[in-house]
Amino acid sequence: VADKDDKCPDLAGMAKYNGCPIPDTDNDGVNDEEDKCITVPGVRKYNGCPIPDSDNDAVNDEEDACPNVPGIAANRGCPEIKAEVKKKIDVAANNILFATGSARLAASSNKGLNEVVKIMQEDADVLLAIDGHTDDVGKEEFNQTLSESRAASVKQYLVGKGIDESRITSAGHGETSPIADNKSAAGRKKNRRVELVLSYYR
Repeated sequence: VADKDDKCPDLAGMAKYNGCPIPDTDNDGVNDEEDKCITVPGVRKYNGCPIPDSDNDAVNDEEDACPNVPGIAANRGCPEIKAEVKKKIDVAANNILFATGSARLAASSNKGLNEVVKIMQEDADVLLAIDGHTDDVGKEEFNQTLSESRAASVKQYLVGKGIDESRITSAGHGETSPIADNKSAAGRKKNRRVELVLSYYR
């Protein structure tokens, strides 16, 4: 392009743009010929368009742990677990009992666990983490194994009721995370527990 016809004589450009570079109308670093969203700033990965937000919850898909379920930014784009649901889960967890030194669930645990099954059946997106804990009586290795086995027993019960095992994780923590003083019987009882935590992401 001759200088007399060049609108951008100091820049390499193209004849179709009178000697100027290909425009970038939205100043996003992606020129208009490659930009699928010419008037909206975006990123090259998405051809000059903004990062998608599939569920329209104002949390883009790359930051959204639940890209197909509307949620809130404070929860990584996932919904919050409702307070009444949390309460039911806590009640169920508090009523999980085992035979002494065993991973065999007591029959009295079933009612609460059946409520957990119902909650997970009603919301196919929710996930469950099961964490087993013990007091400090006995050998540490035994307690670790026992806590793992007890958490696994709870998972097995839920899977047996039709919940897909991919939605459930189970782990044992032995005597490493007490919530009360192991020096008293009451404290040890509190420490022998299974915790249930619902979420929409891991």
